[in-house]
Amino acid sequence: MSTIQAYNTVARNSVRRIRNRAAYDFTTVHGIFNAASILHVSFAPSNPQDDPFPTALPMLGTMASFSNPTGDHASTPLDIYLHGHAASRLMKLPKDQPNRESLGLPVCVSATILDGIVLALAPFHNSCNYRSAVAHGYAVPVTDEKERLFALTKITNGLVPNRWENSRNPPTKGEDRSTGILKVTVETASAKVRVGGPNDDRKDLGDPDVVDNIWTGVVPVWENLGDLEEGKQNRVPEVPGYLRGWRDGENEARERYARTALEMAE
Repeated sequence: MSTIQAYNTVARNSVRRIRNRAAYDFTTVHGIFNAASILHVSFAPSNPQDDPFPTALPMLGTMASFSNPTGDHASTPLDIYLHGHAASRLMKLPKDQPNRESLGLPVCVSATILDGIVLALAPFHNSCNYRSAVAHGYAVPVTDEKERLFALTKITNGLVPNRWENSRNPPTKGEDRSTGILKVTVETASAKVRVGGPNDDRKDLGDPDVVDNIWTGVVPVWENLGDLEEGKQNRVPEVPGYLRGWRDGENEARERYARTALEMAE
């Protein structure tokens, strides 16, 4: 019998509220991070005495393994690769803090996908169907050229599959110099997923005046990819098939999950 591969649970990543929604397995955590369009990266200021506020930045990123690129994502821990301008504060922070050189900059990376708005009899019981994941780890700049190319390819194709192979490549020296890549080695991670319909108060369910006059249910939510609109400089007459196929398949999959989620039981 196979053993489920999962991130270790410690105080930092243990879900305390509604624990049946928690997941720590690689498949769930990696899947949410790689399905989310945007990741949010949080980090502490370099000098808390001058600036006490933490920062959270929306960034493009993906989970992958340079050392084991063909490994099974269900049984192999992955790193988080983040893309940004080389001159941005986050890209410079790991270099500017020599006391953290051995490990890197401590960061928290999160991903959230909204799958439905849950409407109950009472506002207190309204909720949302969602998939969320949070990872803590140490971020370091990627300087190895092969690993940088690996990360850029993964991030690009994570946004639109096969786009890297269907773009002008390799990057120019100017593009390479201006692009920063951070690798986050994940220390702990967890996911939390809600599915299903409203969980109403038993007293409300037994009150005809309430049940007969208030609509309850779920509004499925999914991010829809629109028509492919050509750019002003585009000279390709037809939208490539890989783009049409990706858009149609992605829209179908997102809608299918959102509608399936409202029928699931927690």
